[in-house]
Amino acid sequence: MTPAEMTPAAVTPAAAAPPRRLVFAGEALVDVLMRVPGLPPRGGDILATSSEIAVGGGFNVMAAAARQGLPVLYAGGHGTGPWGELVRAALTAEGIGLLRPPDPSRDTGFDVALVESDAERTFVTSLGAESITAPGSWDAVPAGPGDAVYVSGYGLVPPGSGAVLGAWAAALPRGALLFLDPGPLAAQIPGAVLDPVLARCDWLSCNAREAALLSGAAAPEEAARRLLARTARAGVIVRVGPDGCLLALRPRAGQEPPSSLPDRPPALAHIPAPAVTAVDTTGAGDAHSGVFLAALADGLSPADAARRGNAAAALAVTRPGPATSPARAELDAWLTRAWRLAKRNG
Repeated sequence: MTPAEMTPAAVTPAAAAPPRRLVFAGEALVDVLMRVPGLPPRGGDILATSSEIAVGGGFNVMAAAARQGLPVLYAGGHGTGPWGELVRAALTAEGIGLLRPPDPSRDTGFDVALVESDAERTFVTSLGAESITAPGSWDAVPAGPGDAVYVSGYGLVPPGSGAVLGAWAAALPRGALLFLDPGPLAAQIPGAVLDPVLARCDWLSCNAREAALLSGAAAPEEAARRLLARTARAGVIVRVGPDGCLLALRPRAGQEPPSSLPDRPPALAHIPAPAVTAVDTTGAGDAHSGVFLAALADGLSPADAARRGNAAAALAVTRPGPATSPARAELDAWLTRAWRLAKRNG
């Protein structure tokens, strides 16, 4: 059986039922990308070898999921101005629905992304209309049973708006799958905001740096274990770059641990990634998250969904730009070729 042919009967989903839709409660903004040979020294300057403007931030996750066939609703804010127009055009092109009208008083925010020659990236972000501050502003979002809800750490950090979003996420109804990606600002999320969201979330996904910040453990394996203990019900994904990801699961009532994972609490598995030559890692984690959620919606097990996310992230980093996650047919074909090659090589 090839990776593209896996069936729900062969796997163990993390939730009672696979999600049918992604409700994105994160932030779509604009990336001002500059490729540089290295970061300038403090107080210095450097010439970029190339630059571009592209829609990024949470858009990367939404596009990754939508390209796999998962319906997506953008529940975040967007502004009035050139950045907002870019975001709306990009969402429309991917078939992603918009919940809110444009904010008439602010434009969408942006970030400056410095991409070094080894494909590592560094960001500076200026938030705009995507950061929603009014009390009760999330209450009308139609998130419920059958929905996967994505929340980003970028939305939990700002004073005012972070607490509003966090309270809404922590109170999501039973049956909604909450996916939290704390992001690069993980250490800046106030504990009073973060802890209730961690207690409610079904999946916590972060890279090794973010996992270390949240757990106090430098080793990704120990960080994954500590993060599992810090949550009340979640599975934990720690993305470890070209090495793939670590998947930590707790036994669930009435379920056996997935057969591909060790039969012990907690179950911790390393899911390797395909080897590629990276040119830009800007959207790797976003591709992983969007494709992972779409794979859960297809009925794949957490381990198989993580493998598919690894493959999508690997393909994404071979291309310049933020929203480079592959379409479903392309990913299926690439996985099938990789499976056949591995089988031929023994």
